[in-house]
Amino acid sequence: MSELLPCVTVEPSSAHQATVIWLHGLGADGHDFEPIAPELKLPAELGVKFIFPHAPVIPVTINGGYQMRAWYDIRNADLSQREDEAGVRQSAEQVEQLIKHEIEQGIAADRIILAGFSQGGAIALHLATRLNHKLAGIVALSTYLTIPDKLADEKSESNLNTPIFMAHGQQDPVVPMQRGQYSAKVLEENGFTVQWSDFPMQHAVCLEEIQALGSYMQERFTDQS
Repeated sequence: MSELLPCVTVEPSSAHQATVIWLHGLGADGHDFEPIAPELKLPAELGVKFIFPHAPVIPVTINGGYQMRAWYDIRNADLSQREDEAGVRQSAEQVEQLIKHEIEQGIAADRIILAGFSQGGAIALHLATRLNHKLAGIVALSTYLTIPDKLADEKSESNLNTPIFMAHGQQDPVVPMQRGQYSAKVLEENGFTVQWSDFPMQHAVCLEEIQALGSYMQERFTDQS
């Protein structure tokens, strides 16, 4: 196995029974969403470990080639052409290694939630729709579906019935909400189950969203236990 991505890990206060792997956005790192873990208010008895991986440092074209943590290169502002497909696939493979590592540690795939914000959410959607393991849940925040035209040919049926929690800011200037809604439509047309929410915010998270996400995660881990 190739070397695992470096991660920030928040261990549960009780025996480890479930895992959330949460992918950050462009230019951030694994610490970005670390403070949200306790705000989700997941019951201690669920034994949830949080893993926040750091994306590789790469040059990002849209930012003048400046090197930063990114899951893939962004070439221009047009969302329909912006992603670097090879980079998306490479990052998805690296995140899949984290999932496999958790399985090797004794955590079944259906006790794992894959989550991501913005670029991280794009990787979460790309991987979860192609993964041959059934996950407990999939979370895609303020994000969009990369390579939508290839989903029909590449999708796996493993997570068709795993509800995807998608949430977006109504005033998002980075990833317009219409792009998120289009992505949800493509997912549903391909047989996936989407739970959509939007909130009066920009490219961010808000308390109401965190509360809804906490309820979703608790429900998914309780349903699978």
